[in-house]
Amino acid sequence: MIVNRPRTLAGLAVTALLALLFAALPGHAQESRLPSIGGSGGGLIAGQQESDIGQQVMVSIRRSAPRISDPLVYDYLSAITYRLVPSAPLQNRDLTLALIDSPAINAFAVPGGIVGVNGGLFLSAATEQQFASVLAHELAHLSQRHFARRMEQQETSAPLTLAGMIAGIVLSAVTQSDIGFAAIAGTQALAAQNMLAYSRAHEQEADRVGLDILASAGMDPRGMPEMFEIMMRQNRMQGNRLPEYLSTHPLTQSRVADTRSRAEQYPDEKIRDGQEYHLMRSRLQVHYAPSADVAVETFEAYLDRTDVQRNDAIRYGLSVAYLENRQYDKAVDILEDLLARNPGRITFQVTLAEIRLAQNRMDDARALLKDALARNPGNYPITHTLARTEIADNNGAAAAEYLKQLTRQFPAQEHLWLKLAEAEGMARNIVGVHRARAEYDVLMGDLESAQRQLRQAQEKLPAGAPQRQVVTERLAEITSRLHARANS
Repeated sequence: MIVNRPRTLAGLAVTALLALLFAALPGHAQESRLPSIGGSGGGLIAGQQESDIGQQVMVSIRRSAPRISDPLVYDYLSAITYRLVPSAPLQNRDLTLALIDSPAINAFAVPGGIVGVNGGLFLSAATEQQFASVLAHELAHLSQRHFARRMEQQETSAPLTLAGMIAGIVLSAVTQSDIGFAAIAGTQALAAQNMLAYSRAHEQEADRVGLDILASAGMDPRGMPEMFEIMMRQNRMQGNRLPEYLSTHPLTQSRVADTRSRAEQYPDEKIRDGQEYHLMRSRLQVHYAPSADVAVETFEAYLDRTDVQRNDAIRYGLSVAYLENRQYDKAVDILEDLLARNPGRITFQVTLAEIRLAQNRMDDARALLKDALARNPGNYPITHTLARTEIADNNGAAAAEYLKQLTRQFPAQEHLWLKLAEAEGMARNIVGVHRARAEYDVLMGDLESAQRQLRQAQEKLPAGAPQRQVVTERLAEITSRLHARANS
């Protein structure tokens, strides 16, 4: 599994702060009517401003929050999100997804189309319908532009509050302390006191819109009240210590009852989960297990008592646990049997290739993945794992070709640019190293470093070379952004 293990508490603080962004200003808790913000050019916060906010938030996430870079999990999250997106009344459907490495229940949506999910949401949502309900709720907040509505209510202090919120995110991440919270309190004391929670009116509106999104996307709206009940049950089990999600999305029993009543008005179609959700849930259960030994014991115990319907997901989880515990032969036996009964399933093929990589059997991994890629051109997890295989086998040029494809598909995924720089270095393509590092630096918010990297690339290219022209144009873009930032 390609995952970043949790390293610090800073990521949790950042995640909480990001969720707070929407409600930066105090409003009336019992609003009966919501002001109209108009189109992308109307109101206090225009579309470009929302985009700028989103970019700043993503820089903070990239710098500080521990992330899950597992391509299988990311691919699933992208698929389920974009299954919902066509049913969401969004002005901008070009989203950036952030998968946070934390076992806490949390999800957030930030202006500029940023949608974040904690790995812990997979652990708590027992069904795909429950998991999707949280995403639908967050997409509803985005579509209704709740952040912009709250900002419009307090025009005079909005810019200061926004600056303070962004500074708070960065300070909390960098210092790994409560300094960021203090910065927020300094710009909006009342907001700090009430933890910047969403208003009841906004939550109810997001519930209603979210239910419609679920139903329109062919998913079960009943997953939403079920997920709320799970959160409230967890709240009681923790001695009324709110799950992270509920600290910014206030939940009451009456709201749960209202959502359940509304959900029951939709046709009861007995929608079944897709298997992929349960495979990813098992994968993350292994990731968050205290140790590989414990993961193996847990899944072996599951397998002794699980029903037939979930058997494949549990067996898959056991194979991943065996992989983590270096019991490779046992892992292979399970996966080969799963593939025999599910020919061509990408998750099983990629995981089997991961085992072959762990066994140092590069040729086997490469052959398996190339065959899978031929059947699924452009597939992210397959291509990503092929790049890993080539890097592990010291084939930098081949790895770079795969990674270039991925950076074109997913230019906002900073770890891909870092991997590309590594592959280009292995292939002794120094210009390629500088260009990839420059794009990584841009995503990390370090424009000065990106400028230096591009200048070094430019110096190594002959005048008149087509690649030099590309580098020169990109350098001009970065320089222009630096000048704009200096003058702002």
